[in-house]
Amino acid sequence: MQNSPFQNQTAIITGAGVGIGFEVAKQLASQGAKVVLNDIDSDLAHASALQIRESGGICEAFGGDISEIENIEAIVKFAVSSFGKLDILIANAGITTFGDFLEYQPESMQKLLQVNLFGTFFLAQAAAKQMISQGHGGSILLTSSVTGKIAHKYLAAYGMTKAGLDQLAKNLVIDLAPHQININTIVPGATLTERTLEDAEYIKTWSRITPSGRPATIQDISQASLFLVSPLSRQITGQNLVVDGGWTSVGVSPY
Repeated sequence: MQNSPFQNQTAIITGAGVGIGFEVAKQLASQGAKVVLNDIDSDLAHASALQIRESGGICEAFGGDISEIENIEAIVKFAVSSFGKLDILIANAGITTFGDFLEYQPESMQKLLQVNLFGTFFLAQAAAKQMISQGHGGSILLTSSVTGKIAHKYLAAYGMTKAGLDQLAKNLVIDLAPHQININTIVPGATLTERTLEDAEYIKTWSRITPSGRPATIQDISQASLFLVSPLSRQITGQNLVVDGGWTSVGVSPY
């Protein structure tokens, strides 16, 4: 840890109570970062932060819906008041809504856009303002999805929001690169998480149709994420890094 590039860095990770977000938070903390862990479930956020602290990491919990402006502003202030600065934002919070295009309902779309686009956009804005005020740059990483790059049944609305995040990262290069802030998206494919493992056929299906022969693990995604927010990737910005075992190259439907 002594030579870790994350030593004394402060990071916010949203949607990090479980799954990919929690693994990223855990890995950052294990490498010396001071972490603010967010989840919409406040109890889960506190339990997950405690788990990281019990493993020797520095981690504070921030519970709440990070698609709400007051929480967006508050989490940035909380990170700075807790640890003195903000160096890394990993905007991982998001929701998935499934539905046939011809039957999809406006209320589902409204919540999807609020969390995946509105919340991410304004959280990135708030974090960038803080980084600019500090004057020493930083890293922003948005969590996208392969469904933003290739058609997937029942995920037209969700995929649209993720494609929007990919384009947001590209566009914000104009605003952020002059301040030495890089911004990218991590683009997971099929990944083994608590939610996906509820499907008894998930591993079998995605192992069959993924060129690498298996779905990704949360460690696969977290390792790529840490690279994109490390000093090793400072010249990489406006990019969408796909981690999917080659699935988007062949595009075989799981249905």
